[in-house]
Amino acid sequence: MRKKNKFAVFGLVVITAFCVLSIAAPIIAPYDPGEIMESEIQGPSLRHPFGTDDLGRDILSRVLYGGRISLSVAVIAVAVALTIGVLLGAVAGYYGGLLDEMIMRFTDIMLSFPTIFLILAIQSVLTPNIVNVMVVIGATSWMGIARLVRGEFLTVKERDFVEAARAIGCGNFRIIFKHILPNSMGPVIVSGTLGMAGAILTESALSFLGLGVQPPVPSWGNMLMDSQAYLIDAPWMAVIPGVFIVLAVLSLYFIGEGLRERLNPKE
Repeated sequence: MRKKNKFAVFGLVVITAFCVLSIAAPIIAPYDPGEIMESEIQGPSLRHPFGTDDLGRDILSRVLYGGRISLSVAVIAVAVALTIGVLLGAVAGYYGGLLDEMIMRFTDIMLSFPTIFLILAIQSVLTPNIVNVMVVIGATSWMGIARLVRGEFLTVKERDFVEAARAIGCGNFRIIFKHILPNSMGPVIVSGTLGMAGAILTESALSFLGLGVQPPVPSWGNMLMDSQAYLIDAPWMAVIPGVFIVLAVLSLYFIGEGLRERLNPKE
């Protein structure tokens, strides 16, 4: 990543710090995230640097553990979306014809549904839990990736090295996954990075509405849900997880922009 892109470097530092803090949460968190420490809400202090919530739980500990959930949801959801999108886009772009039409029309149908309402409908039927949140977000976020991969395949499959691979007898599977796909992954990597930011926002929205990660498991989203009745009396309950969400999403956008510049040969 180019050093001149200071925003991308900033984003990488922030996300790396969040990942390290989240992974190390069992070691560095001062308290158990579910432990009731106080009999009432406490403001930020030396004992509780981020204060406590309405149940007397330490917010610093819950933010650290909540980062593990929110970041994990983002990674797994994007992995699901990339798997579906890359496979469908690769098949559509490589084979073309009727198969391409069928896949792209199905993609268009999926795009015609408002994503957040589709997720809400699915989550209202399923039992809200971490696994379902990951899978549902990923399964409703692959359409843009599929169209992107298809477009890359339509271009790359006409290049000379692909014709050479066909000439020496390489099969379709080998051509798709060894020759074309590696040369089409630049935009996909950028899209996946930006998709992680979107997944964090979606998880936060679902948890805020009570259809995401369920208490007592902490996530940044359900910490915001718990804070809505205390915005005046205890604003730190909303501000702290909100700041973490904003920093994580903004950092991922900065990283995505840096990757776009780095992977674009014209720049």
